[in-house]
Amino acid sequence: MVSNHGVAIPGNGGLTLKQFKEWLMKYDKNNDGKISSKELHDAFRDVKRESWFKGMKSEYAIGKADRDGDGLVDDDEIINL
Repeated sequence: MVSNHGVAIPGNGGLTLKQFKEWLMKYDKNNDGKISSKELHDAFRDVKRESWFKGMKSEYAIGKADRDGDGLVDDDEIINL
C-alpha cells in the first residue's frame, strides 16, 4: 500500500493519492477492487476536459500501470497511473 495518502501528486490536478483512488474506484463497476481498461476508459471519458487527463488512452495507461500483467490496475498499481 502506498503511504503518501495526504500528499498531492504533481500534475494530477491537485488530488492526493487517496482522493484519486476514491475517485477512480467509483468506476469499478463490478466491485472487484481493480480497474479494467473499460472502466478506466469510462473514467477518462467523464473527465476528458481535465487537462491532466487530456490525450490519455485507457489501454496505454493500463499497460503502463499494470505491473503484474493481469490487464487490471489494482490498489497497489494505481500509483503507476
